Amino acid sequence: MIADANYQAAEQLLRRPAAPGELVVGDKVRPQWIEDGRRFWYQVRNGTDREFVVVDPATGTRTPGFDPMAFVAAPGNPLEVPSPDGKIAVSRRGHDLWARSGEREWALTADGVEGHGYGYGPDAMSYGTLMRKFGLPHMPPALAWSPDSSKVLAHRTDQRNVRRTYLLESRPADGGAPVTHQQHYAYPGDPDMPLAELVVFDVEAGTTVRAACDPLLMPEFSPITAGWAWWSDDSTAVYFLSRPRDRHTLTLNRMDATTGKVRVVVTETGTGRLGPNQLIYGAPLVRVVADEVLWFSQRDGWGHLYRYDLHIGSLLGQVTAGEYLVREILHVGDGTVHFTASGLVPEDPYRRTVCKVGLDGTGFTIVTDDSLDHVVTVSPDGSYFVDSASTVDTPPVTTVRSWTGEVLVSLEQADISRLLATGWTAPERFRVKAADGETDIYGVLYKPHGFDPAGSYAVVDSVYPGPQVNRVEPCFDPGGMGLDAEPLAALGFVVVAIDGRGTPGRSAAFLEGELADAGGLVDHVAALHELAATRPWMDLGRVGVMGHSGGGFAAGRAVLAFPETFHAGVALSGSHDARYIGLGWAEGVDGAGNHEAWKRASNVELADRLEGKLLLVHGELDDTVHPDHSLRLADELINAGKEFELVVVPGAEHLFLDRMAYVRTKAWDFLVRALMGVEPPAYRPAPIVIDPEVLGEMV
Repeated sequence: MIADANYQAAEQLLRRPAAPGELVVGDKVRPQWIEDGRRFWYQVRNGTDREFVVVDPATGTRTPGFDPMAFVAAPGNPLEVPSPDGKIAVSRRGHDLWARSGEREWALTADGVEGHGYGYGPDAMSYGTLMRKFGLPHMPPALAWSPDSSKVLAHRTDQRNVRRTYLLESRPADGGAPVTHQQHYAYPGDPDMPLAELVVFDVEAGTTVRAACDPLLMPEFSPITAGWAWWSDDSTAVYFLSRPRDRHTLTLNRMDATTGKVRVVVTETGTGRLGPNQLIYGAPLVRVVADEVLWFSQRDGWGHLYRYDLHIGSLLGQVTAGEYLVREILHVGDGTVHFTASGLVPEDPYRRTVCKVGLDGTGFTIVTDDSLDHVVTVSPDGSYFVDSASTVDTPPVTTVRSWTGEVLVSLEQADISRLLATGWTAPERFRVKAADGETDIYGVLYKPHGFDPAGSYAVVDSVYPGPQVNRVEPCFDPGGMGLDAEPLAALGFVVVAIDGRGTPGRSAAFLEGELADAGGLVDHVAALHELAATRPWMDLGRVGVMGHSGGGFAAGRAVLAFPETFHAGVALSGSHDARYIGLGWAEGVDGAGNHEAWKRASNVELADRLEGKLLLVHGELDDTVHPDHSLRLADELINAGKEFELVVVPGAEHLFLDRMAYVRTKAWDFLVRALMGVEPPAYRPAPIVIDPEVLGEMV
């Protein structure tokens, strides 16, 4: 029996990503720097109430009741990018860039045309549907101001020969006839992909300098918004990373901002996929410091920093070393690099630790010498950092700390009393063996609300295969993976989330894999059996799986490839056929021209193996993973005579933002019927109103 109360608790838990602070107070401290970073303020949200706090690390004070209005500029145009000195702003008009200073406006470009314009990345990652839904015609322009506010780095995007795809909006907002939306969207193996032609504009002089090199390949994101192109500190040059289509070489280049001349600074070539960060969408771990370059590489089997000469590109030495992964460069100064690393906490190799080491590789020191996970924000001048320390089952404590590890100011200790009132209990972090019987893998387990160890519970694997991110963050994360896991536990399921082989955060060898592995689904099977061996209340005769996007692919893959383990699956916005997904995703993992690997990663090819129950849900305006992915799989399931359920959500984009309550409730109902064998309650969760601040973070 499942009651209204279960759905009400699940609804509360689902709301947390949309309205932070509703159930947890003081878990997120986002510094707003004032006085060049000497002080900062932040807000604490308690339901609809807000308290503003100002912090002075020099005096060690935290003062509530702060009025930030004197430091908050009037809201600007969200489609403009202002200069650092605030005197000029640049925006897009059609396919061109315009500058504005007060009432004066002038064109920076006049030759932009459809498919060959300025200030935007590939259509496939433009979030066009999402922007239209919230009243904006497009994303802000992709550009970077020079530190001295004199120049703008942008790129001209060439998509003229890129494949065009279409989405059908069945019921436009004006109530008229259906409307089609065109999009440039390259498939794996296509001869043409979007290109970025780097260009520098001197906004006052009116001059334009184009990079004297071939355009950059741009399979997914603008190199500027992705952090692959940036200004030198003195505003005289632009540094940018480039990589060929096979991704076996990574190069740092320098462009002279006055002449456009480009020279190679550092280059590395290997046999595998090279990148400036193990987490594909993470900020590049490359820094230009005086006459040297800090460079990330996995050449010794772990992700570490190396030091190169800026002028001749020669290797000067290895800066970090050991069986750990450099996750983020925090600050470089006084001959020292401060960084976070994972792999230094024996009980959990994913937890992040703040460290420092001399640029010559000596003096390695652990700054946060404990077993917690640390999420860090560094002050603008690099003199201190704001540290949120937690684990998956320990709410965060936030402090201001010096680089010696000293706590300068205590800020917040998260209050989870409202979260506990829903029936929530902290998840269990576990370690089990992968399918090879040797490799340790990690995950979390949520017990159902009202757990009785004498009971028997259906199990749901809340899945996401990577490889760009982990499924489970090592920190207290009530607004991340809980989007699926915590509400499902409220319904009465045992929920697991697992990082199998082929996901990031550890050694280079652990990351190896292909899309068809779906983040080590074979390891998920092994993990479920090992967990159930000591937890008899886990009923492996009733196992489901649920995931979104790549997780939707993995959920479909699980029920098709492992029907003896997974008996029901919910695939939301699933990328079910790698042959028709964005070029950067498939080629980035399986390599360019690897048609057989893309075929292996197609759930459509396994449709005739369906034995359990499957729900496919897709938004008709999903411009990230097109709805044809679910429809292709549905077509082949029909051809194979298989029973399944399909929901196409009118007007919905990839995230189902304004339809989230409906879609998640549909998924809950499906799993309740399929795994519990009962009818869902009459109670229906209310639609979710998305908080604009959180929308910006999600985009």
